[in-house]
Amino acid sequence: MADFLQILVTAVAVGSLYALIALGYTMVYGILKFINFAHSDVFVLGAWTGFTASTLLISRFSISGPPPLWLGPLVLVTAMVVCGLVGFTIERLAYKPLRKAPRLNVLITAIGVSLLLQNVGQLQFPIAPDLALPFGASPKRMPELLPDAALLTMSFGDNQVVIGLVDVIIVVSAITLMLALEVLVYRTRLGAAMRAVSFNTDNAALMGIPVDRVISITFVTGAMLAAAAGFLYSMKYPGLNQPAHEVWVLLGLKAFVAAVVGGIGNVRGAVLGGFLIALIEFMGQFVWARTLDQWFSTSMAPTLRDVYVFAVLIIVLLVKPTGLLGTPIREKV
Repeated sequence: MADFLQILVTAVAVGSLYALIALGYTMVYGILKFINFAHSDVFVLGAWTGFTASTLLISRFSISGPPPLWLGPLVLVTAMVVCGLVGFTIERLAYKPLRKAPRLNVLITAIGVSLLLQNVGQLQFPIAPDLALPFGASPKRMPELLPDAALLTMSFGDNQVVIGLVDVIIVVSAITLMLALEVLVYRTRLGAAMRAVSFNTDNAALMGIPVDRVISITFVTGAMLAAAAGFLYSMKYPGLNQPAHEVWVLLGLKAFVAAVVGGIGNVRGAVLGGFLIALIEFMGQFVWARTLDQWFSTSMAPTLRDVYVFAVLIIVLLVKPTGLLGTPIREKV
């Protein structure tokens, strides 16, 4: 029971990160009907920007020992602003000129932007004679902005379930951002404009909606959510691999799977898919380790974690291609 509950705590924390990234995928698809494959690289940029900002601030203010409480929120906001500007730039320079182009052109451009971000992220940019932005091809470790403390400890015999401060902050921050997006999309005039553009771009323009501005805001919003997910991910897993590492690629793919499973284009579906994918990933590993690994000489559970995720994607596409909360698009002739 203790192992099960500990895995559940981890799955909820990671699932909230998947949901934040999946929201960016589903918002862009809902508006423009194409997959922004560079979105996962914006997530990576958010993690590395958080590392860069925290490193520079700690150096600038000569902080030693536990960092002050204001440092974490400041780094989070910095990462979100930087990635929001990057998302705006990507939309204006790469995607806007292809608004009326064939889907294949947009797909190739998205892959090109992804490769560009991966390679630029491996460079170091000097900003002073003895100081450079700490990007690069070498792995780094995120400074400990939050104490690795246990908020709640539950005992089950000789085993314990620990709910850490980092997990609680990740879940609370992610849920707060998701609720804010829910209010934005379904309770504001801007959200109504987003839904109108998603329904029909031409008709929305005829009704006086600034389509270009709405699309840019959508990209910026998705990029800022991805940046928040990247920063929160670096809080839980402080070891940062170089930007083109397969770990980042798999994280982006899992978030994309979450968006598809929940129903791509559906905001609530992306949230549901994020938590569902994380539960399947971690619980699948837990069940395999408990029931089937005893038949083998070596543990296979870690190597099959990703198999469960993509197996669920195949099953959902076969049974309900629109996703759990998605609805089929019926085009009237």
